[in-house]
Amino acid sequence: MNDNKDKVISLHWFRQDLRVHDNAALMAAAAGADRLYPVFIFDGKVASSEDATFLRMRFLMESLSCLDRTFQASGGRLYCVKGDTVPTLKALIKEWGVTRLAYQEEPEAIWRKRDDAVKELCKQLDVEQISKTGHTLWDPHEIIKKNGSLPPLTYAIFNHVTKTMGRPNKPLDVPDFSGILNISGEYEEKYLLPSFEALGFGKEASEPDLRYNKWLGGEEEALRLMELRIAEESLAFSSGYMLPNQYIPDLCGIPKSMSSHLKFGCVSVRRLYWAIQDTYVKKVGVMTDDISIGIVAQLIWREYFYTMSAQNVNYGQIANNPICLPIPWYTNEKVALKVEMGQTGYPFVDAIMNQMRLEGWIHHVGRHMIASYLTRGDLWLSWEVGVEMFRKYLLDYDWSICAGNWMWVSSSAFEKALDCPRCFDPVKYGRRMDPYGLYVRRYVPVLKKMPLKYLFQPWLAPRKVQEDANCIVGKDYPERLNDHNSSAKDCNSKMNRVRQTMTEHVRDHCAPSNEQETRQFVWLPDEMALGEKCSGDDHCEGIAGL
Repeated sequence: MNDNKDKVISLHWFRQDLRVHDNAALMAAAAGADRLYPVFIFDGKVASSEDATFLRMRFLMESLSCLDRTFQASGGRLYCVKGDTVPTLKALIKEWGVTRLAYQEEPEAIWRKRDDAVKELCKQLDVEQISKTGHTLWDPHEIIKKNGSLPPLTYAIFNHVTKTMGRPNKPLDVPDFSGILNISGEYEEKYLLPSFEALGFGKEASEPDLRYNKWLGGEEEALRLMELRIAEESLAFSSGYMLPNQYIPDLCGIPKSMSSHLKFGCVSVRRLYWAIQDTYVKKVGVMTDDISIGIVAQLIWREYFYTMSAQNVNYGQIANNPICLPIPWYTNEKVALKVEMGQTGYPFVDAIMNQMRLEGWIHHVGRHMIASYLTRGDLWLSWEVGVEMFRKYLLDYDWSICAGNWMWVSSSAFEKALDCPRCFDPVKYGRRMDPYGLYVRRYVPVLKKMPLKYLFQPWLAPRKVQEDANCIVGKDYPERLNDHNSSAKDCNSKMNRVRQTMTEHVRDHCAPSNEQETRQFVWLPDEMALGEKCSGDDHCEGIAGL
């Protein structure tokens, strides 16, 4: 029993909500409190820190440092503790006489066991427990309930269900911390943000920073990026189009993606959602249901994948996953390693993988290229292999979104558009997304002197051209891991056999709603360079002319 009943002593447990704006759980923790302890627990798993590379851990540390500065400005600090979650919280509750524990709900099923244990701890210690939805626009469990207690298997069904629930709540203000954060000299060194050395990253922290693009963590940076994002959205709306980061992909531009900040909760998804909505109304004036979804499609896809995973602990794997078809993929660790290390012999594919290892981020067009090449497009390797690569390197790795994207593109979206060997040709797709070769030259520097004519297929360059470029294929740059044309034909045959043998699963798997949705998701155009319509299959003559 907790004897400190004359005061409200709150502990806010930060997880993937590393901000003070629009934080419903933090607001509830501060409301009427006599004292507030902001806490982050390094338990080896929170915020995808399990087996995290230095890049992701640095982003996390930058985010926590920003949060600590925010609390210092109000007379407090962020309390950082290492240890297992339940024993650590139990010790802090007893040490500080905590009467209220608040935290943001984690929407993913993999955290349910941990959170249930924390709820049981609060019950045992007679501590008020408060959890609030904040990582998503809607509560995924409410969406599932509205859909007859089943996850909506298509994006279209998802949007239909959420429409009946109404628009997301408006974002909250920053809580009033006046008089409740005073540390009164009791803030001990043991609560300081740990060093990289203490977290096992001493060597990496001392190595030169070789990134071209540097994604910085923290709420301050997230809000700065959001201002840039809204300015771009405003210009696009005024010019008559939406989703500017998809309409004109800029693979070599300055870091503007907010995916990592959304993943760590440095920026509120509701704040971003409403900023885009309000900007559209201000610039255009007329808002319809379809437009309100279309202008924030990336955020809605995020919600969709969170909902799909909310009650499925096997969502991130093939085995025992009710929404994933059990396709008999190949296993080849040597081939997978060559993909991971950017040694496929396809410059666009290798540039993508090199950027991911070097910087911890890649554009969505790169993610779609890798997902297609590794699985149904060329190599017929399991999407689980791709998820593991992304889990290892991406700053914004997210169990729900990452596995959802890989399932959708590789094993569960049986659409002709995704069988198209020309649409997802690593040469032609690279040329379309990187027409001047700037991206490939940056991230595959051995090819920087290769003429553009041969840059995406250097094996076709005459020996003299290779010598002049100081890049001999097979010596300075690897031979192709496979021939795309023959591999695509083989994969297409396999996929047709899968369709024929697994028809009984079709109604129950995660899948696209229609062909147009597929095109938008993987950036397939309606028309190509020669003016022909892109048919999204192996008869797409428009792409052949690129």
